[in-house]
Amino acid sequence: MPLIESKIKELSSMKSYPKNLSYSGDLELLNRKKVSIIGSRKPSKYSRNLTQRITKQLANAGICIVSGGAMGIDAIAHISATPKNTICVLPCGLNIKYPSINKNLLTEIQKDGLLISQFEDSFKATPWSFVVRNELVVALGDILIVAEADLNSGSLRSIEFAKKMGKRIFVFPHQIDDSKATNELLKNAEAEAIYDVDEFVNSLVPNSKEKIKGDSFSEYCKTNPTYEDALKNYPNKIFEAELGGKIEIKNGKIFFI
Repeated sequence: MPLIESKIKELSSMKSYPKNLSYSGDLELLNRKKVSIIGSRKPSKYSRNLTQRITKQLANAGICIVSGGAMGIDAIAHISATPKNTICVLPCGLNIKYPSINKNLLTEIQKDGLLISQFEDSFKATPWSFVVRNELVVALGDILIVAEADLNSGSLRSIEFAKKMGKRIFVFPHQIDDSKATNELLKNAEAEAIYDVDEFVNSLVPNSKEKIKGDSFSEYCKTNPTYEDALKNYPNKIFEAELGGKIEIKNGKIFFI
């Protein structure tokens, strides 16, 4: 796989610039505004839904999603943004699709998005290579979103990297006994909560407010979500769309007309 020969300005925030960076895919994604997203490998339904929603809207607004290709939040972020809008940083060689359960997803990112690795081909992931991978994921993004993380989870190392790099950290607001690590960040004023997805995305791309709101809601309805989930995600818009004849509710699901 070819090496990235020119310096990537975002990586200057790392403790030491990577000696070798191999890639496969579209290097133009590095020139886009980027948001790093990390989180639990076994996220709650709440975290899954919010991750899907926020990554779709970020991608619609032209922002590239950076994550690590792992199960859970990473995979959800890559899939929801679509592979063509994602950069995946691997903890292994580029010719190894790890984890194997995400082999098809990683192949799609390699084809339409961008895979990056600091390791030689055939290098297998080890506990320390995940840490190296995580630092690169954080460095590439303009900001870091931690969707869900418990105390003593691997996400804590990524959070520490973000603090040292001076990155703004954003989290989803969780119930008291859920995602204790992100709640601790909020308690210590080390992270900012995302209370309104539209407002958050618009703060990153202020000139596309109407486009984001219109497109995201329409695209969401086209996925035929359950009425219950729709009320959680778009409580006001659902009623407006139903009254305006834009959507139809059948058997507990939303249908876009």
